[in-house]
Amino acid sequence: MWFRFRMMILVFAISTGRYRMALADSNTDSGNKYALDSVREALIRQEDTIIFSLIERAKFPINCPTYDKSYASNFNSLVEFIVKNTESIQAKAGRYKNPEENPFFPEDLPSSVAPNYPFPQILHPAAALININKSIWKMYFDELLPKLVASGDDGNYAQTAACDLSSLQAISRRIHYGKYVAEVKFRGSPQDYEPLIRAQFLQDREALMNLLTFETVEETVRKRVEKKARVFGQEVGPDHEENQGKYKVDPSVVSLLYEKWVIPLTKLVQVEYLLRRLD
Repeated sequence: MWFRFRMMILVFAISTGRYRMALADSNTDSGNKYALDSVREALIRQEDTIIFSLIERAKFPINCPTYDKSYASNFNSLVEFIVKNTESIQAKAGRYKNPEENPFFPEDLPSSVAPNYPFPQILHPAAALININKSIWKMYFDELLPKLVASGDDGNYAQTAACDLSSLQAISRRIHYGKYVAEVKFRGSPQDYEPLIRAQFLQDREALMNLLTFETVEETVRKRVEKKARVFGQEVGPDHEENQGKYKVDPSVVSLLYEKWVIPLTKLVQVEYLLRRLD
């Protein structure tokens, strides 16, 4: 009787262990699928944020004094002053504890005073070393902004700089999300990426870029954001009639933003991340 009882306990333990192992495997599979789905959904949602932020910025003309170093003697430019000080406050509030966030001026940011939140540790620790916001800053002010807004000056310099900050942060978040895209792709096909990562030569950087490029997907993204810009930015008259062909932001500029800068810079982030993935 005692022997039979012990055997029943042993069988129960073995079967329970197998069940837990199967459950763990199931959860792992679900986690990978969720990661893939969640990354895709996050990228699509970020399109909305970027377009709405550009619509808000397009309400104001270029307002050159916002960027003129001679406008105020106490700082380089009003926009830099607002971005630096806003990032400082947000750093204290814990914004940059989130691995999805990357500051434009990381030098000498104050420590967070907010309680730590257990963000999921999805990325390789080397992800923290990748920040291309200097390139994004230059692209935004030198190339995108002149195409986005009208010429002129309405004196709303602080509001203009605040809109610039919202647009910059939205674009930066989208581009740096390439780290998550790269991680998901690496986990899905490590055998394709590891040899190229280990080689670490220039031609292998190009091979990684080719491996990450899906032209049909990129074309779909460009068409989707252009369509969203048409829908979100459609001018509607007082009698609810649509003003065909009149938009709050030019849809072709939004498409160009993704084609010329967002997609290529996202892939650059992916390559930089993958080259550090096996460190």
